[in-house]
Amino acid sequence: MDPTPNQPEQAEPLIEEAIVQWCNALQRVAKRGTFAGMPVVEGTLTRMVGLTLEAVGCQAPIGARCDVVTENGDRVETEVVGFSGEILYLMPISEVRGLVPNARVIPTRNSSDVSVGPELLGRVIDGQGHPLDNKGPIYSMYKTPLEGQKINPLNRSPIRDVLDVGVRAINALSTIGRGQRMGLFAGSGVGKSILLGMMTKYTEADVVVVGLIGERGREVKEFVEEILGDEGLKKSVVVAAPADASPLMRVHGAMQATSIAEYFRDQGKHVLLLMDSLTRFAQAQREISLSIGEPPATKGYPPSVFAKLPQLVERAGNGASDAGSITAFYTVLVEGDDHNEPIADAARAILDGHIVLSRELAESGQYPAIDVEASISRLAPHIVSPQHLRLMQTFKSTYSRYQQNRDLINVGAYQPGTDASIDYAVNMQPEFKAFLSQDMKQPVAFSESYSQLEIVLRPSDPISTELSSPQPVQPPLESVGYEAN
Repeated sequence: MDPTPNQPEQAEPLIEEAIVQWCNALQRVAKRGTFAGMPVVEGTLTRMVGLTLEAVGCQAPIGARCDVVTENGDRVETEVVGFSGEILYLMPISEVRGLVPNARVIPTRNSSDVSVGPELLGRVIDGQGHPLDNKGPIYSMYKTPLEGQKINPLNRSPIRDVLDVGVRAINALSTIGRGQRMGLFAGSGVGKSILLGMMTKYTEADVVVVGLIGERGREVKEFVEEILGDEGLKKSVVVAAPADASPLMRVHGAMQATSIAEYFRDQGKHVLLLMDSLTRFAQAQREISLSIGEPPATKGYPPSVFAKLPQLVERAGNGASDAGSITAFYTVLVEGDDHNEPIADAARAILDGHIVLSRELAESGQYPAIDVEASISRLAPHIVSPQHLRLMQTFKSTYSRYQQNRDLINVGAYQPGTDASIDYAVNMQPEFKAFLSQDMKQPVAFSESYSQLEIVLRPSDPISTELSSPQPVQPPLESVGYEAN
């Protein structure tokens, strides 16, 4: 049979495929030629005031990186943080030395990416991702945007599972859910870093990401060696941007820690993100904003600071149904023990709850010095059993009753027998104090915390039977330490 009539039909698909391949090759070549051949327009440094550099003659978008050439030929990496007309405002990422007037300003790249991957586990890095642990360079195959990628709130998985943090007072009275974002509010020297270290060691998580932002430099080594240890470090990533780092480095450190946590969450891992502290992040952003001329609004904080806080915090939480979770703890330094100062007030509004540490309790020898009256977990009513919630409410209401009448009791103005509920609260104080105290080296699991709460509130007499019975009408959640969602 003569095959000639079928040859055109067989050749047409081959010709079409060759044309497509040829067009794709031309597009790739054209793309390389377009971008690779674009010249880099350099500028000059015209002014330096405080932390801000001003350059003219070059154009770059907000967030782009530029190198400024020093007198001896070294380069100082900077980031574009603002502009006015033809002037670009640059903020140095590293230490600034050797800059001279009219120095060359060379745009390098238009975005800030974070190198992520399993290679980061067990490593200590700075705000730029450079290793600090003298274990050699880190080679990561994947990159993710420093600012993260927004998640549709309707696509997030709901928080339904209890997270065991190993601290009895939190497990029993301010139960936390997996994927929740909590604040740890305390003044200086009250023990928030030690409590954070306890949760680092005892919380059930696949990966732990720690951001040490703006804190003392000596605490980095102490946290890695004494709190994490060799075993804890194996499943952890530590991002350190201490107090002597530039404001931009501190901001990037917090954002980089969050980006790393997002990567592991997208891999289906349950991540514990610990950031110490959210206040230092806000202060670094304040330094940047004031340096480029943004006017202060609330007690010296420009409006951009309060816009940056939710942008950072909202990146934590649960991912989609097939992804993992990020349970985040942010420490908030309450300056002057004023819990209504701007950053503390803003953080309470955007977090899913807060644990408050009391200086008065710390000075009395109680550790952890958790103020159960002021501490709130907004998701606790949705993730614990009804019986646990009733016990939680009974404990808080009884504890609060004693605190409200403590001064009268101490000066002898209250006569026993006047009020049965106050008498019961007074009798329970030794057991309550023992329940709230815990050895920092001894974790208490969630199930054990609940069992011990039941034992403390056991119906040993008519008054306690009345208070702990499952049937009585309970006061509103707001009156026992909860806020309405």
